[in-house]
Amino acid sequence: MLLSLKEFFTDETKRKILFIVLSGIALVISFFNREGLGADAAWVSIALCGVPIIVGAVRGLISEFDVKADLLVSMALVASVAIGEIFAAGEIAFIMQIGALLEELTVAKARAGIERLVQLTPRTARIVENDGERIVPAGQARVGDVLRVLAGETIPADGVIIKGRTSIDQSIMTGESMPVDRSEGDKVSSGTVNQFGTFDMKAAKVGEDSSLQRMIRLVQSADAGKARAVRLADQWATWIVAAAISTAAITWIVSGEIIRAVTILVVFCPCALVLATPTAIMAAIGNASRYGILVREGDALERLAQVKRIAFDKTGTLTCGEPQVSAVRSVTNRYPEDALYSFVSSAELRSEHPLGKAIVSSFKQTGRPLIQPQKFTLLPGRGVISVVNGKQVVAGNLELLSEQEIAVTDIARHEADKYFAEGCTVIYMAIDGVIAGLIALSDSIRESAADMVLKIKRTGIVPVLLTGDHLQAAAQIAKEAGITEFHAGCLPENKLAIIENRQKQGELICMVGDGINDALALKKAHVGIAMSGIGSDVAVEAADIALVGDDISGLPHLFALSKRMVLTIKGNLTFAMALNFAAAIFAMTGILNPVLGALVHNSGSVLVIINSVFLLKWTPSCFFDTPLQTASRNRVY
Repeated sequence: MLLSLKEFFTDETKRKILFIVLSGIALVISFFNREGLGADAAWVSIALCGVPIIVGAVRGLISEFDVKADLLVSMALVASVAIGEIFAAGEIAFIMQIGALLEELTVAKARAGIERLVQLTPRTARIVENDGERIVPAGQARVGDVLRVLAGETIPADGVIIKGRTSIDQSIMTGESMPVDRSEGDKVSSGTVNQFGTFDMKAAKVGEDSSLQRMIRLVQSADAGKARAVRLADQWATWIVAAAISTAAITWIVSGEIIRAVTILVVFCPCALVLATPTAIMAAIGNASRYGILVREGDALERLAQVKRIAFDKTGTLTCGEPQVSAVRSVTNRYPEDALYSFVSSAELRSEHPLGKAIVSSFKQTGRPLIQPQKFTLLPGRGVISVVNGKQVVAGNLELLSEQEIAVTDIARHEADKYFAEGCTVIYMAIDGVIAGLIALSDSIRESAADMVLKIKRTGIVPVLLTGDHLQAAAQIAKEAGITEFHAGCLPENKLAIIENRQKQGELICMVGDGINDALALKKAHVGIAMSGIGSDVAVEAADIALVGDDISGLPHLFALSKRMVLTIKGNLTFAMALNFAAAIFAMTGILNPVLGALVHNSGSVLVIINSVFLLKWTPSCFFDTPLQTASRNRVY
C-alpha cells in the first residue's frame, strides 16, 4: 500500500489531477462561505494550484529571464491575496492548472519506438572456424569473419553469401512483401531474417557500421530534429504582461483605487487563451477516435493542417501486404489453366517458402481439394520439384528450369514479361520436363485506396508513393491508386532523403507507413501516420498518429478535421482576447471588482470549452457523396 501510494505521488500527472479535484471542492466550499476551519477554503486552491505556478514563474524569470504567461498569473494571484480577494486568487489558480493539465495530456510524447528498434538488433553470431562453429555475442563479430546463419535466424551483420542459397525476409529494410531469393555472391543486411536453409556469409560491416545500427541512429537524429510546438500564450506572454502592468499602473495612478488595478491583472490572466488550443485538440482527438484513428502526439493535428503533400508506403499501406495469386496462364494445349493451378498448388503443399504458402492459400479459397505429393524437394532460392499424380511438377524460377534442362518457350517468356511489367512475381511451371505455364503473384491494392486518394486530392494535398519494391510494382500500384508521382527501390535512408529535400523546399509532408523500414520517414515527416494493426510496433511508436484498424479510408476525414480544428482554435483565441480586453475596460471604469472580473473572464473559458466540444461529432459532409463514403460516415466504433 505504501509503495503504491508513493508511486502515485511521484506521477506528476496524477498528482495534478488530485490537486485540481481538491481545489475544486475547496472553491465550492469557499463560494458558499462554509469555512468550517475558520479560514477561507480557497486557500487550498492557492496552495495546491497557485504556489506551483508562482514558483515556476519566479524560477524561469530569475534563471533564464524567461517571461511566460505564468508571470502575469502569479502577479494577479499575489495582488488578489494582498487586497484580501482570496476566492478570486483561488479561482484563477484552479482554472490555470486545468489548462496546464489539458495541455500536458495532449502533448505527451511516447519514446518507446527507438528502444523497440534496438531490441531487433541480433543478439548472437555463429562464427565458422576450422574445427566447427562458435556462438558469440553479435558485437564480437569482426569484418572478414565467416558467419553461418540457420533457418529463422536474424542475420547478424552486413555481408556477402559465400556458400548456400536461401530467401531473405528484408521487409525491415525495404518493406517488400515478397521474400528475396539470395545465393552465392549476393549481399545481405543485418536485421533481415533468413527464411529457410543454411548459408555461410563473409561479414563486411559489423556492429555500429551495420545497416540496422545506422537506421537506429537515423531514427534518433530524425526525432531530435522535429520541431516542438510552443504554447501560444507563452509566445505572446511578454506583450500580455507588459500591457497588463502598464494598464493596471495607469489605472491606479489615475483612479487612485488599487482594487481596479488588481481587477485588471485578474481579467488579463490568459485562462481562456491557455484553454483555447488544448480543448480543441482533445475534442478533435475524440472525433478521430470514432473513425479508428489514434492521435498520439498532442500537436499532430495542428501540424497536419499545414501539410501540402502526403507520402504513402506501398506494401501494407496502399496494399494488403500479402501476396496472392493474380493469374494462372497455360502455354500449352495439353494442360488447361485449372489443371495447372491444381498441379502447382499440390506441388507446393509442403513448401515453407512464403510464395508457396501463398499459392496454396489462394487455391484453398476455390474450395477444390488438394492432392498430397508423392515426392517433394525444396530447392532454396530456386523452387520445388514434386511428384503429383505420377507426374513430375517443377515450379520455380528460370535458374531451376535451366538446371533441369527444361526449355522455356518464347510464348512463356512473353507471358511472363507482361506480368513482370505489372509488378508481379512469376513462377514457371513444367510438367514431365516440358514447360506448361506460369503463375503470377502480386500484392493486391486495398479496395478503399483509390477512393481515399481521390478525396485526399480534393483537399488540395498531393499524394506521393515511396516504396522499396521494384519499378514495375510501384508503377502498377500508383496507377491503380491514382497517384502520378512515385519513387521505387527506396531504402529507409532514401525515403528520409526525399522527405528532407521536399521539406527544405517548403513542402511539409505527411508520411503514411506500416513497417520498420518506414520508421525513419515517419519520424522525419512533419506528421507520421502508422498502420497499427499489421504495422510493426516500431512504426507505430515512431508515428504521431496510428490507424487502429488499418483503415486508410478515414484519412480524408482526418485532414479535413485538422483544418476545422485550426479554425476552431483561431476562433477561440480571437474570442478569448476580445473578452479580456473588454473586461479590462470595465475594470478600468470600476464596474468590475476582482471576484466579478474573475467570474466574467473565466466564463470565457467555459464558452471556449463549449465551442471546442462541437468538434467531437463534426463531420466533413462534403466528402460523403458516394455509397462507400456514406457507409464510412455511418460506421459505428
